[in-house]
Amino acid sequence: MGKRYYCDYCDRSFQDNMHNRKKHLNGVQHHRSKKAWYDHFRDSSAILYDEQAKKACRKFLQKGICDFGPNCRFSHMSEEDLDNLKRQVEDERRLREDAQDSFLPGRNIEDWLSRREKKQTALSVKGDLKNKEDGEEGRAESDAPPQLLSIPDLPPSMQPPPPGGWKVKVNTEWG
Repeated sequence: MGKRYYCDYCDRSFQDNMHNRKKHLNGVQHHRSKKAWYDHFRDSSAILYDEQAKKACRKFLQKGICDFGPNCRFSHMSEEDLDNLKRQVEDERRLREDAQDSFLPGRNIEDWLSRREKKQTALSVKGDLKNKEDGEEGRAESDAPPQLLSIPDLPPSMQPPPPGGWKVKVNTEWG
């Protein structure tokens, strides 16, 4: 029977040879299916921009259906649909801005680093190694900025150390 080629975009399979594959990949059906697949992942602002640039489809407005369907070069969105899409874009933009404002990476991280450096220099001036280790263990949890601790599902490598530090045995063999 031979090998079969399966196209994920079109959800169909056919005998795999150079002629059949080339014919399929250059076909209108395949190009439409591929465009529909990628359009599925477009963000709301890109859709809104495209729809605002188009004129309204007269056939769709009169009959409620268009022969060209999603391939029509005119807009099939009503004024209400466009308003809903505008609100959705504004909500997404506002959420992005709120997320950026709540983190404020520049100023807060720099303040935290300068405070941390001051604490470390104060501890090193004391000169007592034991006091330095105890001080770091006591403040390990509260030392990190709260914005970094509020991020959910951090990978283990980015999570702050436990309050008492990690317990490592002296005779542990690595490898």
